[in-house]
Amino acid sequence: MAVDQPTVLVVDDSPTVRKIVQMTLQRENIRVITASDGLSALTSVADEMPAVILLDIQLPRMDGYHICQIIRKSLQFRQIPIIMLSGKDGLFDKMRGRLAGSTEYLTKPFDSAELVQTVKKHLVNWQDRMPVRQEQMRPRTRYRRG
Repeated sequence: MAVDQPTVLVVDDSPTVRKIVQMTLQRENIRVITASDGLSALTSVADEMPAVILLDIQLPRMDGYHICQIIRKSLQFRQIPIIMLSGKDGLFDKMRGRLAGSTEYLTKPFDSAELVQTVKKHLVNWQDRMPVRQEQMRPRTRYRRG
């Protein structure tokens, strides 16, 4: 994991959406990783500790609301901004996203400039929000035989 560069996790079951978002953000020098379902997303959150998560609502096996709730229950990851991406633009859907713990809600199809602006807004001071990994907390003592 690159400490000097923020990582954005894009979770969407559409390869096209993942690719468009990835290319859009990479043009802004933002590191992007992707996941196509909930289980892969949760694994990526644990492995990569992204600075921001872009999360589709309609996913196979586990919807975005559930994934968002799981992340919010974790002390280690609850500070990560989660931006819901959805084709549903109703007030109920946006409220349900907020209740699940989303930070923001973007409706697909989204404007590339709006996507970049929203992500960059949540990347401000991203390092201050990053949890400390367990191995960083352990003292590193080396014993020499001699």
